[in-house]
Parts: sequence; structure tokens; C-alpha cells
Amino acid sequence: MQKKLLFLTLNTFSSTGGIEKVCRIAGKALHEIMLEKRRDFELFSMYDGQHDLIDKYIPPVAFRAYSGNRLKFIKEAISIGRQCETIVLGHINLLLVGFLIKLLSPKTRLILIAHGIEVWKPLPFWKVRMLQKVDLVLPVSEFTKQKMQSLFHLKNNQLKVLNNCLDPFLEKKLKPATITDLRSRYGFSEDDTILFTLTRLKSSEQYKGYDRVITALPAILKKYPKTRYLIAGKYDDSEKERLDVLINDLGLQGHVTLTGFLAEEETEAYFTMADIYIMPSTGEGFGIVFIEALFYGKPVIAGNVDGSVDALDGGTFGLLINPLNNEEIVGALFKLLTDITSYLPNDTAVLSKFGFPTYQSNLRKILN
Repeated sequence: MQKKLLFLTLNTFSSTGGIEKVCRIAGKALHEIMLEKRRDFELFSMYDGQHDLIDKYIPPVAFRAYSGNRLKFIKEAISIGRQCETIVLGHINLLLVGFLIKLLSPKTRLILIAHGIEVWKPLPFWKVRMLQKVDLVLPVSEFTKQKMQSLFHLKNNQLKVLNNCLDPFLEKKLKPATITDLRSRYGFSEDDTILFTLTRLKSSEQYKGYDRVITALPAILKKYPKTRYLIAGKYDDSEKERLDVLINDLGLQGHVTLTGFLAEEETEAYFTMADIYIMPSTGEGFGIVFIEALFYGKPVIAGNVDGSVDALDGGTFGLLINPLNNEEIVGALFKLLTDITSYLPNDTAVLSKFGFPTYQSNLRKILN
């Protein structure tokens, strides 16, 4: 058996979703850990093309892309994987491949990263049995761990929470004074206070809570009329229509702005421009966007019923509220708008908890 680690993913570089971010950061961490051990590492991506690789995360020699050729991916993953010491799966949809490797090579250690909603629902009996054969599951939050224990009756020693971390290449280059043009683009004045949410807006995933923030806004405007709410992210037509109706019914035209799709390289400017990050979600596996907001020095309001609790370290780094309670949303916003400086995150503490070195150290301990 080769002293080699094989990391299997669906997408790693060709998409910018939360799971893809986790996989590219985990890939970098695993590659560097294996270098320390003088052991081999490869990442196989089912849907990426070779041209999608961002080589600051891992070098080309350690990356195999299959461009959607699932049969070839499965065949080569099993062929190489059965010779490896450790297999890490980046998504539960790769469980069958991992199980077949384990079946052919029982001594191979099988590890699954569990993100959120994909493991919060009942699975077919056969898939649960496969899951129970995994040596170690790494839920990204305590909430996901508890969900998996309840649903799949996994042993406690099979589960080890591994919180997500900040991208090691995230930078703070901009200052609020440098984004005058961005404010002008949306008609914001210098004395406007900007609430910000960054997420996909899908009619099939109405759990992010931005509609509840919109509903809370009239109460806020009575006391703080210069408040503006900016929602950034790609939306589908039906969700855009739903929100437009809500905004019009509440008379919030000019106070709520939907930007549409936002490229990853643009996000720093929007975080820098914003004053408060708010997303009272009920279905976050973890919520990388929360720790990105903290990294950019923004006070954060999040829900207290999902993985957001881990992202705010149980309330250490922001306000946790009942996301379904309009009064709590209004109350949290009043707290921050009244005395925003008291709720600014501590940079050192945030990096200590969610920096890449901490993540890599935690992963190294798990592998050992």
C-alpha cells in the first residue's frame, strides 16, 4: 500500500460555491501536510477541466481533472485509491466510490467532509450502511454533526468537527475612502449606513433570511432613515419577482438594492463599503461568508439555529438571533446602529480561530 493520500471532489476550481471553496482550501492544506510527511498527494476532480486549476492552491502535478467523464473518474479513483493509505471525499455524492475502494482495500482509511444540507436529510438504507463504514466524518459545524448523529446513528468517535476557515489568499487592500465610485453606482451617499448580504437568491432555497431583513426594514427606517440594504448574488427570475413585490408592498424602493451576480474578485469592495453584514439564515452548514465579513472588519448578525453558530463561535464574534423572529432582527439592528463600534470584530481573535494555519493544524491532528 502506498503512503499516499487521494482527495476526491466533484468541483474544486470551476465553481465559486461554498463547497468548492472548502475543497480548494482543504486541497491546499492536505497537499502541504503530505509534503511535510514526504508522502504523495493527488486531487481528482470529477467536473473540473485541467484548465480550471488555480495552481496557487495545488500544483498541476497533483491535480487530475475529468471534465465530467464520470466513468473514467470512478474507474481511476478506484484503481489508484485501493493502493492508497488515505482517501478523503469532498462530498457525500462520492460515497459509493469511497465505499468500493474500502471494499477492495479494507485497510485504506476513508474520510468524508460533510458540509450541510446534503447530509441533513434521510438517505436510502444502502447509503446509510455505506456511511457507517466510513472511518471518519468531518462535519464543518456542530450543527451538522448533531444532524448526522440523529439521522444516521453514527458513533461519536466517527465524527470530528472541522470548522471551515478563511481562504489563505484573502487580502485587505481597500479602504472605505477608495470605494466612492461603488457607492455612486448604487446611489448611496457618504452618510448612508449599508446593510449587506452576499448569497445566491434561489426560489428553491428560501432559507437565507434576506426577505426577513427586508420585512424588518420599515421599523429600522423610522429611527435610522439613512439605512440602505444591499443584497448581492445571482438570482433566478421567480425569486427576483417575489422580492420586487415584497419591496414594493413595503414601500422600500430606493432602500433595497439587488446587485445580481457578483464576481469573486469584486467581493472585497462590497464588504469594504458595507457597515453591517446580516444574514439570518435557517439552513447554513457553516457560512464561510460570515467569517469573510469578520475578516473585513464588519459586525455580523446571524441566525442561532444552524451552522452560523459555529461561524460566530457561539456568539463571540457577532450577534446570534432567532432568525424567524422579526423583533429580534429589528432589535439586533438597533443595537448595532446605535453603537456599531462596540460590535466590531477583533482581527487577531478571528484569525486565531478561523485562519488557514489553525485549519491546517486541526487537519494535521486528525490525519495523525
